[in-house]
Amino acid sequence: MKILITGANGLLGQKLVQLLLKKGEQIVATSHGESRLDYLTGDFTYAQMDICNRQQVLDVVTQHQPDVVVNTAAMTNVDQCETEQEACRQLNVEAVKYLVEACKATDAFLVHLSTDFIFDGEAGPYKETDMANPVSFYGQSKLDAERVVQSSDINWSILRTVLVYGITPGMSRSNIILWVKKSLEEGKELKIVDDQWRTPTLAEDLAMGCYLSAVHQKKGIFNISGKDLLTPYDMAMKTCDFFNLDKSLITKVDGSTFSQTAKRPPKTGFILDKARTELGYEPVSFEEGIKILDQQVQILAEQ
Repeated sequence: MKILITGANGLLGQKLVQLLLKKGEQIVATSHGESRLDYLTGDFTYAQMDICNRQQVLDVVTQHQPDVVVNTAAMTNVDQCETEQEACRQLNVEAVKYLVEACKATDAFLVHLSTDFIFDGEAGPYKETDMANPVSFYGQSKLDAERVVQSSDINWSILRTVLVYGITPGMSRSNIILWVKKSLEEGKELKIVDDQWRTPTLAEDLAMGCYLSAVHQKKGIFNISGKDLLTPYDMAMKTCDFFNLDKSLITKVDGSTFSQTAKRPPKTGFILDKARTELGYEPVSFEEGIKILDQQVQILAEQ
C-alpha cells in the first residue's frame, strides 16, 4: 500500500512512519514545515503540505496517488482552541473538507483521527454508538469534522482516541509520566487531580490502530485507546511505582483546583470491543506503556 500521512512531524505521525517502515509499506509523509524525520532510516518520501491550503492538498494528494490517507494533523491544545476558535476551525474542520475532496479525486481511503472530547464525560467509558455532546470548542470542532467525513461519499474510518503519550527525538511536548518522574526526582511537590478519568493511549498503540484500519479498510467509527481507565492521580502513582519515586510529594486534588480556559469532560475512556473484534487491535497496559517509554528515553539518552 501507499499511505500518505498528514501531520507526520507530530508524535503520532512520527510513530506511524516508524511502524510503516517496519511493515514495508510505501510512505508519503507530509507536514506543514521542514521534516523532523531525518533521524529515521528507511525509504520514504517527505512532502511539505499545509492542510489548510486547499490547492496544496489537492496537488500533493493527486501527485502521489495514495491508497490510504491518514489524517493525524489537528489543533489539539484544548485551551488554545477555546481562545483561537477560527484557527481551530480552519485546521480541525475546513482542512478535513479539503482532504475529503482530495480522497474523492484519487479514490483513497481516509483514516481520520478524532477524540474522546466529543463526549461530555457524564457517562464514560463510551462505546462508538454513544451520543456525542462536546463541552469545549475543541470537542465541537472534532465532532464537526467527524460529520464532514461521515456525510461524504468516500470510503473512511474514524478512529477516536484518548490522551496520547509517548516520546520521539526532538519532541517539545512532555507527558504525564515524564513530568511526574522529572518533578519528583527534583524533589518538587505536585498537586494531581483524581476526579477525571481517561484511558491513556501509548502512541505506538494508536499508530498500530491506524495501520490496522488502513489494512482492513472497514468503514465506520472505532475506539482506539489504552485499556486502563485511570485518573491522572492513578497514572502518577503507577509512575511512582515503576521508578520507585516518593509518593508523599503528591497531593490528590480535584479539578476545581486549577483554572483552565476550556471545560474538560470528567469521565471519558473507551470500550474497545469493536476495534478488538473487527481490527484485531490490542493495546498494552499502562504499566507496559511506562516500561516502553522508559526504554525509549534510555535509548535517546545514549544517542
